[in-house]
Amino acid sequence: MEKIAVIGGGSWGSSIAILLANNGYRISLRDISFEQVTEINEEKTNIDYLPGVEFPENITATTDIKEAVKDASVVIVVVPSHAIRNVAQELSGLLLDDTIIVSATKGIEEETYYRMSEVLKDELRPALHENIAVISGPSHAEEVSKGIPTTTVVASKSRRLAENIQDIFMSDVFRVYTNPDIVGVELGGALKNIIAISAGISDGLGYGDNTKAALITRGLTEIKRLGVAVGADPMTFAGLSGTGDLVVTCASQHSRNRRLGVKIGNGRSLDEALSEMKMVAEGVRTTKAAYLLAKEIGVEVPIITKAYEVLFEGKHPQQGVNELMVRGKKHEIEEVVKNKENW
Repeated sequence: MEKIAVIGGGSWGSSIAILLANNGYRISLRDISFEQVTEINEEKTNIDYLPGVEFPENITATTDIKEAVKDASVVIVVVPSHAIRNVAQELSGLLLDDTIIVSATKGIEEETYYRMSEVLKDELRPALHENIAVISGPSHAEEVSKGIPTTTVVASKSRRLAENIQDIFMSDVFRVYTNPDIVGVELGGALKNIIAISAGISDGLGYGDNTKAALITRGLTEIKRLGVAVGADPMTFAGLSGTGDLVVTCASQHSRNRRLGVKIGNGRSLDEALSEMKMVAEGVRTTKAAYLLAKEIGVEVPIITKAYEVLFEGKHPQQGVNELMVRGKKHEIEEVVKNKENW
């Protein structure tokens, strides 16, 4: 039985482990919590992250990253974005040159504005660089762990590598597409968390479906605008890691970023909201990174800017909404107007 290592035992890492174990692979799940590892091995549960879900027998948990990746043909990295650099440093000397590395983390590094695959490439030795791929899309862990039909996308520079990973993940409840646009797939998955926080703030303020639809639609415009500016294919944002992930994260009860936004809309500060959450809301760090990146390269992102001001500068959410609503008049789609010479 082929061995796959999953680095990160939170809700998404555990769900991936369960999915791949059910696909017939031997899974080594690494987490830094001794208590959590013991629970997974002895009770076959992870109550803090996936209550009511039973782990298959072919999952073994460990705190030892060296033990986890030994003899593994595929290593899937599912740790919070701020931890991925340290994990990559640990992995660099442990992996064979033909090991496949899949990033399942959605975020942007604050200090460098690097996507997660770029952080991995920055720390892993050169022989491994061509083995890196990413997986993204609308895939709440709570649903994947229970076998609820889900569709995602894998991106890699190599079609052969992407199709290999596609084969590993595919099942009758988990469908995987491929895409060569790593930049777009990663940015879609990362930036949608900012819009999800904004959608949660809208819900917390008591606004309705009209407001959320506007945030989703105009938020997608900002994601596309920023993504294209750094090399993404605009079509990618119409797909699973763009529109798909954005819709589910802005609307779902499972979305931790939306839940954080609701708390802020209800009047809590960022620190208060974060203290009430056990899981990491990646959109907080991503908001800062995306705002600073957009400012540096001169890309207009009004919603992301107001999210930053609310989260980090203490702006009242109501004021942020008002400022968005009274901005100067705009065309909806500038490209359409440019193509209408006499309009």
